[in-house]
Amino acid sequence: MSQSEIKYHQLHMKDTVDRIPFNRYPRPQMIRNTKWINLNGKWDCGVTVPFPLQSELSGYKGKVADEYTYFTTFDYHAEWINRVLLHFGAVDQICEVSVDGHPVGIHKGGYLPFTFDITDALDNTEIHKLKVHITDTLSHEYPYGKQSKKRGGMWYTPVSGIWQTVWIEEVPTGYIRGYKVTPTTEGISLLIDGDDEEYNIEVIQPTMSGSLDMSDGSVICKEHIYGNKSHIEIENPHLWSPDTPWLYGIKIYSQNDMITGYFALRTIKIKKVGSQKRILLNDKPIFLSGVLDQGYYPEGIFLPNSERGYEEDILAMKELGFNTLRKHIKIEPACFYNACDRLGMLVMQDMVNNSDYDFMRDTVFPTAGIKYKPDLMYHRDARERSFFENHMKDTAKYLYNFPCVVYYTIFNEGWGQFQADKMYEELKSVDDSRVIDATSGWFKQLKSDVESKHVYFHRVSQTRHRRPIIISEFGGYSYVEKDHVYSTGTSYGYKSYVNKEALNEGLEELYSRDVIPYIEKGLCGSVYTQLSDVEEEINGFYTYDRRVCKIDKHMMQRINKKIYKTYNEKVRQNE
Repeated sequence: MSQSEIKYHQLHMKDTVDRIPFNRYPRPQMIRNTKWINLNGKWDCGVTVPFPLQSELSGYKGKVADEYTYFTTFDYHAEWINRVLLHFGAVDQICEVSVDGHPVGIHKGGYLPFTFDITDALDNTEIHKLKVHITDTLSHEYPYGKQSKKRGGMWYTPVSGIWQTVWIEEVPTGYIRGYKVTPTTEGISLLIDGDDEEYNIEVIQPTMSGSLDMSDGSVICKEHIYGNKSHIEIENPHLWSPDTPWLYGIKIYSQNDMITGYFALRTIKIKKVGSQKRILLNDKPIFLSGVLDQGYYPEGIFLPNSERGYEEDILAMKELGFNTLRKHIKIEPACFYNACDRLGMLVMQDMVNNSDYDFMRDTVFPTAGIKYKPDLMYHRDARERSFFENHMKDTAKYLYNFPCVVYYTIFNEGWGQFQADKMYEELKSVDDSRVIDATSGWFKQLKSDVESKHVYFHRVSQTRHRRPIIISEFGGYSYVEKDHVYSTGTSYGYKSYVNKEALNEGLEELYSRDVIPYIEKGLCGSVYTQLSDVEEEINGFYTYDRRVCKIDKHMMQRINKKIYKTYNEKVRQNE
């Protein structure tokens, strides 16, 4: 996307983004035009949903305990429809829900959406009571990412409670539960999750307008299918990429239901180009020039102040010339991935770690080059392993339809790592259409689509490998911008600079020395640490509040242009 297109999107979104935080329809890929209620806002317990209890924006004033109970009420009129669903975007960690005093379900794990059918729990009244009891001991049986009861360095403030949208939706009997789109460069394979025997499909002309409603526009293709599977060929296909984020609208009709959503035509593959294996987007080699995106914010911790915060982060990185975000051991609300789809940003998605972490075992020893096999020594608790495996598969199912997601990381630096080869196969069985990095950083086993390296305290070893090479973390240079630090007194980074000029010189030298020369030997991507500062970790391009860019934007643009130019030249030489 060009600089003029980025500015267009910025101006366009100022007019279209809802000013109320997280008040859009929360499922952008499957919009149902029946009545729905957004329950975000101040609940009767005095806390604002969906912000975590520890966040400034939640309004919670007390000390966060291991347990907390939310209360609110909502209107429901029986003439609406046949069934009523209660949706949660995410609640950390254990969630027990009741409606009008009737238990409706329990959910465990703090990062993925879940739904309860509450129809039979509703009393014959117009005002209904919703109670959500949460328990969060930061148990490592469940995924916890970078949360720590004692924040500091690369570990951050924990979150508890409801931290994504809560909403109620009416649906007909036999409603469409979902759909799965597998794209090629010429069409899609469609699998519908529903009980009807036939469906009508409409494909809407593609757009790059940044519109939030992908169902607008003229119909370019209609299909009537028997069963729940279809393969749809698209005439004159427009392919999705960071430079051309074309999105097609789609409508699916059943006998009683209709949903709208979107898809994109794109493929991500690994193929040999000359003597090297490369990552190909739409059958063309692409260099993934990325930054590590922790997804933390000063006021909302796990959330920006509104959906706009995600869009501004994406546009800020595109302005610097990057085409990729590595979403680091955190799963975001659907609006984040939707923004990446609309604005053209590739996503490398990490799975969220559980099980215990040990600084010496998982960081110091491997950084020093001491190698061993964690699969045989650690993380042997059967419950933790089972939860991680199921959560990994559920994450891939949740993100399957987002075209921006092109890459999965299973284990980061050995955190919770076990049976990495088996987990690789299990993830491939759910989604074989994306690149899988089984062990990012170190402790590699036999199976992975890429050779993944973390490089902080030494030079990159520029050796060739039989797989595409990704420097999946590097850099982490720190500079403290006065009056923009959210620290308890100490600052954390991998190399410190006293002023911006020195920081920029260091960055330019780093890319010129360790990234660009490695391209001809198979380097296909690099991920700089990181997008912004986070609490004590002061190594971002931007300050934690996103008000100050600490690097020279023009310099970073030049570096990225040189990376892409060098990559294209070296790949063409090998063809």
